[in-house]
Amino acid sequence: MPGIIESKISDTLESNYMPYTMSVIVSRAIPEIDGFKPSHRKLLYTMYKMKLITKQRTKSANVVGQTMKLNPHGDQAIYATMVRLTRGHEALLHPFVDSKGNFGKITSRDMKFAASRYTEVKLSPLCEEVFKDIDKDAVVFMDNYDGQMKEPKLLPVAFPNILVNPNKGIAVGMASNICSFNLSEMCDATIAYMSDEHIDLHEYIKGPDFPTGGDLVYDRNIMDKIYNTGIGSFKVRSQYHYVKKNNCIEITEIPYTATVEQIIDKVIENIKAGKIKEISDIRDETDLKGLRITIDLKRGTDPDKLMAKLFKVTALEDSYSCNFNVLIGVTPKVLGIKGILHEWLKFRIDCIRNITLYDISKISDKLHLLYGLKRVLLDIDKAIKIIRETEFDKDVIHNLMIAFEIDEIQAEFVADIKLRNINKEYILKKTSEVDSLEKQLKDLKELAKSDAKIKKLIAIELETIKKKYAIERKTRIIESDKIITHQENAFVEDYNCKLFFTDHNYIKKITLVSLRGSDVHKLKDDDHILQELDATNKSDVLFFSSMSNVYKMKAYEFDSIKASSLGTYLPNVLELEDGESIIHTVVTTDYSGFMIFAFDNGKVARVPLSSYETKTNRKKLVKAYSDFAPLVSMFYFNEESDIILNRYNAPDELRLVLLNTELISEKTTKNTKGIQIIRLKKGSIMNIAIEASTCEISNPEQYRVDKVPMSGTSIDIIDRLLMQSYMK
Repeated sequence: MPGIIESKISDTLESNYMPYTMSVIVSRAIPEIDGFKPSHRKLLYTMYKMKLITKQRTKSANVVGQTMKLNPHGDQAIYATMVRLTRGHEALLHPFVDSKGNFGKITSRDMKFAASRYTEVKLSPLCEEVFKDIDKDAVVFMDNYDGQMKEPKLLPVAFPNILVNPNKGIAVGMASNICSFNLSEMCDATIAYMSDEHIDLHEYIKGPDFPTGGDLVYDRNIMDKIYNTGIGSFKVRSQYHYVKKNNCIEITEIPYTATVEQIIDKVIENIKAGKIKEISDIRDETDLKGLRITIDLKRGTDPDKLMAKLFKVTALEDSYSCNFNVLIGVTPKVLGIKGILHEWLKFRIDCIRNITLYDISKISDKLHLLYGLKRVLLDIDKAIKIIRETEFDKDVIHNLMIAFEIDEIQAEFVADIKLRNINKEYILKKTSEVDSLEKQLKDLKELAKSDAKIKKLIAIELETIKKKYAIERKTRIIESDKIITHQENAFVEDYNCKLFFTDHNYIKKITLVSLRGSDVHKLKDDDHILQELDATNKSDVLFFSSMSNVYKMKAYEFDSIKASSLGTYLPNVLELEDGESIIHTVVTTDYSGFMIFAFDNGKVARVPLSSYETKTNRKKLVKAYSDFAPLVSMFYFNEESDIILNRYNAPDELRLVLLNTELISEKTTKNTKGIQIIRLKKGSIMNIAIEASTCEISNPEQYRVDKVPMSGTSIDIIDRLLMQSYMK
């Protein structure tokens, strides 16, 4: 068709999608070595140009509007960026924006920040260290998006901000997640690193530090990996205390990655599911004094044991995954702490050298003027005479240049001196200033040439910043090996009970005492009990489903009921898929024994029950048994047993095989297809699989085999009629 050009999809992706990908990575999502993304940098630089370091606060809307000259992404996006940088939002250890008004909270999902027309902002005092000497060409400037203004490519931060404040970004195909560290510790580590690159960082940095506090579960090996590679995950716990007077737990600090609403919702969800029974009420009591979640306890509840459970099932304990991905130039790099410090020091050294060269240029220019002035002041009367006797103003500069052998710039400077300044005091003052400036110039030139001297200057700056802005750690350190980890069933009462599983997928947990009182079961119409199982309250219960899945629960997760109750409807509790049902139940405490799965293609699989044991509390295991052929029956055996299988070819042929389970080789793969036990012929199937002990045929031993596969032995008419009831 005319106007349509065919091209390969790979070429189209390369020419269209790749530039977008690079733009997101380089210009939007990944922080650079100064610790800022472009959106942060544009906002803060706008506030700096508005002189909001020294001025009073202004409306946020004013800042947002001015920022749009550098950032065209829209006022809502700019304001959302500002919110995260404010003191009021509490997302940063050291906020860059001093705020007034409602900016929401990092710890709240539902608390929305007020509109920009209501809130007020200015730069925090720390920004003096962010913009220090930026007007002395400390960093490179570039055109803004429409070429009408200049903006800095990076900000000349005088401390390693990239590691002091948390930063997160999701680009295309990569992400960055940098945790925050204490400013004092990071300054000490940076100073030490400048002296010796082989320092042990653990001597200076205790661990990550978050604005929301909490308890860091410290593991030296995990921290080593994070410090060295920038990759790793650690856990942060909430801080709580028990108020005996009110029999309640008050949570005052939560992990940085969690919110109050998320925690409360999860607790309520577990209460409704019957997994937590020790709580009578939970509420958010956060106010101007700070965060507080109050949990009212039922009488007799151990608060520490309850918190151990809550740490396990809610975000009161949460993981923080580190990915120290930093944009160095235009290249994303995942670096450890030393790698980031190395890059930051290179950047900071360049900044100070640029500032020094700027000062050298300015002092050199000033000295050049003073040298000319000094030459003229040696004979000031001559200079006055030349100026007075020159007929035209335009010739004054030329005549001075010739008379004193100075250049045009020096002559202009001399000619502009006020008449009142040609006195002895002024002359001596200006002459003495030359010596001072020459010494400064010499020192600056030596500084510009020496990385070692620049590093000493950086160390002095870091010590000053530490004294002015450092705060105490908010996140406490607790050793992982000192944490008493309560097993979920450690404080669960244990007792013997019976489980009854019905055809309609109900389950009942009944204590033996209750059964002795009444053993008449209430069931729905057409329902009947399929299995009666001995258990304890701490037993694991495995539910095998019709879709080859296994669902796992603890017996104590079911309420003890009476036989006169219908029981718990499993599809609701287990969240079964549409059309899925439970077909078999197994109870165990140690996962000993094995499962037998018989299929209509004559194969039988033997899988150790230990294959279903998991280290984590997974509720669902998929592909728990093979779905290659229709299942006839499944069994759980704790020891070797006899089973009876058949070969059936309608309408006449019916053969049986009696074998011991030891003839079935064991496979650890859960969904194994099994081995051939019954040798089938065309049109025949296996549709009987029963335990020999439950079979009522007259002489089962006549069907026993000692090797497999076998075709089976034909049975007489009486046994045939009896076996019809076992056919699937």
